[in-house]
Amino acid sequence: MIEIAIDRNQIEEMAREAIREKLKAIDQEVYFMDSKQVLKYVNMSWNSFNTHILNDPNFHAAIRLGNKWLFDKKELDQYLADFFIAVRDVGGDIQKYTKR
Repeated sequence: MIEIAIDRNQIEEMAREAIREKLKAIDQEVYFMDSKQVLKYVNMSWNSFNTHILNDPNFHAAIRLGNKWLFDKKELDQYLADFFIAVRDVGGDIQKYTKR
């Protein structure tokens, strides 16, 4: 005969930990990023970001709020993934990359 013992306290603690992890993931998820957050995220200076990404006619992840830029994180992530592949496919140098 098989006997199964369930420790209610252990199950409750496991559930609490799972909830804490999910809440932490939700807190880290942002919809809009400002220019300082984006520059830190992409590890670029404003001049480089402006020259190579923001001025690209295919870049649509940014909107203005007065003097402030707001960036849609999901659109930015998709653009950066495509941009990375495009730059890599022509030799990997952003400064030599010409947009198609």
